[in-house]
Amino acid sequence: MSSNRAINSFQFSILFASTFFFYSTRAQETSKDSLLANANLQNVVEYALIHQPAVQQAQIDEEIANKMIKGKLADWYPQVNFAYDYRHVTDLQSSVIGGNLIRFGVENTSSAQFTATQNIFNRDVLLASSTASKVRIAASQNTSRSKIDVVVAVTKAFYDVLATSQQIKVSEESIVRLQRSLKDAYSRYTAGVADKTDYKRATIQLTNTEASLKSSTELLKFKMDYLKTLIGYPLNSALSIAYDTLQMESEVTLDTLQDLNFTEHIDYQILYTQKELQNANVKYANQAFLPNVSLYGAYILNYQNNKFSELYNTRYPYSYVGAAMTFPIFQGGKRIAKIHEQKWTSRRLDWSLKNLQNVLSTEYTRALSSYKSNLATYLAQKENVELAKEVYDVIQLQYKSGIRPYLDVTIAETDLRTTRINYFNALYLVLASKMDVQRALGQINY
Repeated sequence: MSSNRAINSFQFSILFASTFFFYSTRAQETSKDSLLANANLQNVVEYALIHQPAVQQAQIDEEIANKMIKGKLADWYPQVNFAYDYRHVTDLQSSVIGGNLIRFGVENTSSAQFTATQNIFNRDVLLASSTASKVRIAASQNTSRSKIDVVVAVTKAFYDVLATSQQIKVSEESIVRLQRSLKDAYSRYTAGVADKTDYKRATIQLTNTEASLKSSTELLKFKMDYLKTLIGYPLNSALSIAYDTLQMESEVTLDTLQDLNFTEHIDYQILYTQKELQNANVKYANQAFLPNVSLYGAYILNYQNNKFSELYNTRYPYSYVGAAMTFPIFQGGKRIAKIHEQKWTSRRLDWSLKNLQNVLSTEYTRALSSYKSNLATYLAQKENVELAKEVYDVIQLQYKSGIRPYLDVTIAETDLRTTRINYFNALYLVLASKMDVQRALGQINY
């Protein structure tokens, strides 16, 4: 007996350990799958399209629209219903006939009724079938716009994180140079070659750069959390940004002679689909003068008996078929008013389309101007980086040779640091403004 218990305990331990290992492994796999090992721009965007709540909600709305359409179109099929009824009469209906009290009916009655209807013409169902494809297109377009908005926002946030990261990197490199300069300036002071203002200037500049580094580091934390929020990434998990500066430099160019085509813009497509659906509403309002036609039929089993135990022994069937047509003759002008309402709504959408064209044109002009301006700044800063590096190296050598004062080194260091930061900011600004131009042209499609 004790041996069997030992074996059972051992088997239970093995089973428990196996189960625990299986679920812990699955949990680890799930956790790993929800994180990004290589967070470059493409992977971050793809992650956002899967995990971003706004995209998920748009896709759910699309599924809801499909189910609603399916439910509306189901009215074209025969509608079959069943109804059961049982009734016990405690006091039978009575009437005096020829001076005699006569009671009518039986104490127990029951019925089982099968009914079927088939729509032949119904403007509600006709509207659903004629607009089903447009409603699906509208839902799909809303999903596409959500994805486009997410892609643009994530891309800009990604570039913003990179810009701040580069500021931190530039500040760290500048601190290394300033620490070396401070050491040299202090050595020259102790040797009596220079006065104490040189190393004090170096100390001030080093302190300011360290403060700037601290500020950028704290700002990066917020920008990183904002990027994680945009893509639906766990805030308490690490996200290591990967990038290739040379590749990004090769992607700054854009054809600025492209013509704006409104039909390619997702906002115009959505509004145009709304216009087409509104045209269907106008047609639906005009159909209010047409009758609703349907076929119907029923098969009813009636049971009657004073004794409940014998109620279902005999049935009295009853059936019928028929056709129905309903036509409202006068509704106080309601149908005509509804037609005019839908027509005015359609005209309003025409003006909305015209206004949207103006808005999109202005948006494209603004985005293109911003891109050209940022591109010019980027090209200028790219040249300035090389010049500032060359000037710093020359002045640093001249200072060590005693030709230049330390003030010139300070200015050259500041110029180099500022120029490098401006270069990276300009690079990411021109890439972000390129996204705005592509968004305005309708070239970002998902």
